[in-house]
Amino acid sequence: MPRKNSHPTSQDSSSLCLQYIKRCGGSARLSSIHFSIAVIQTLINNNLVKITNTGAGIYVEVNDVA
Repeated sequence: MPRKNSHPTSQDSSSLCLQYIKRCGGSARLSSIHFSIAVIQTLINNNLVKITNTGAGIYVEVNDVA
């Protein structure tokens, strides 16, 4: 009988991270995001978010794709 993996998959974590950023108004300070850098990198690679350095901090923002 195969064991059921109770850990979320990378796709699940990416979706949760994206939802978190959207709930923060579409932008969240990188230091406040408690997801792995691999999850954030996946969102960047899929053009779902972008990184912005405002001078007052580094933010992860939802990418406006129309």
